[in-house]
Amino acid sequence: MTQKLLEIINVGKSYGQSAVLSNASLSISEGEFIALVGMSGGGKSTLLRMLAGLEDVSSGDIIQDGIKLEGLNKSARVMFQEDRLLPWMNVLENVMLDKRNREQRAEALQLLKQVELEDYVQQFPTQLSGGQRQRVALARALMAHPRLLLLDEPLGALDALTRGKMQNLIHKVCQNKSITTFLVTHDINEAVRMADRIAIIKNGTIWRTIDNPYRGKESIADKEKEVEISEKILAEILN
Repeated sequence: MTQKLLEIINVGKSYGQSAVLSNASLSISEGEFIALVGMSGGGKSTLLRMLAGLEDVSSGDIIQDGIKLEGLNKSARVMFQEDRLLPWMNVLENVMLDKRNREQRAEALQLLKQVELEDYVQQFPTQLSGGQRQRVALARALMAHPRLLLLDEPLGALDALTRGKMQNLIHKVCQNKSITTFLVTHDINEAVRMADRIAIIKNGTIWRTIDNPYRGKESIADKEKEVEISEKILAEILN
């Protein structure tokens, strides 16, 4: 049986008198790739930030490994839509940051190879495309050996072709490293293409989850099933 990494239990979040989340509950298993979809302003990014420890929980609990999460989640890393690379550092330096020994340099180079940037280690962020910059950000996040990777619409600013390549790359790398991954996206098709399970947020709570056994399969029949899941999710959000 797959071990649970996270339990989100009746979590609420309010800003003054305005409630963004109310009684949201969700279990996330170790190594799972789960996506959260819903209307804009529905609390998706707020929940992600609470999982990272960047926002306080107003009510309820977030439990990780049986322990209530309080403060910064040191086992998690976040990728935002903005890559947040340091412009005065080259690609390798951005991945390594304060890590400087020989073994860490070798690890950073290996990660850059995995994200297909081994020929760009001496380039600076301004010399890279948007997709390349996000691959650097992915390698930098992986350098910390996270148990939980939180993706806050990191591909939203990319063109369709680059976005598709990044979707495949992120899922492949996270799957190979057995990293639990939580994706927030407004794009239902992206969620179905990347995630093994999709959670729907509606009216400030987790409305339901839908399994996606067709992710990564290439037959015409499987692709038709992906379309059916996308249509089902859209209907759930709008109804």
